[in-house]
Amino acid sequence: MPEVTMYSTAVCPYCVAAERLLLSKGVKDIKKIRVDLEPALREEMMTKTGRRTVPQIYIGERHIGGFDDLSALDHAGGLDPLLAL
Repeated sequence: MPEVTMYSTAVCPYCVAAERLLLSKGVKDIKKIRVDLEPALREEMMTKTGRRTVPQIYIGERHIGGFDDLSALDHAGGLDPLLAL
């Protein structure tokens, strides 16, 4: 299973929802990058993704986007194959 990385904050309902969805898919470890603790990490996230909001999720090197993007990918049947790589 590829590494899953999620830019997040402590108080973010979409981050919690994304984590729950990923855990339900069998992801055992999510590398969380807390942008609320270090402002430089938010700048890094914005540079990499072009987005300001959290969560921002990567599966391996692929940027998935936020929770809505992750959920849409799952509903379209595209999440399981990415996690199976």
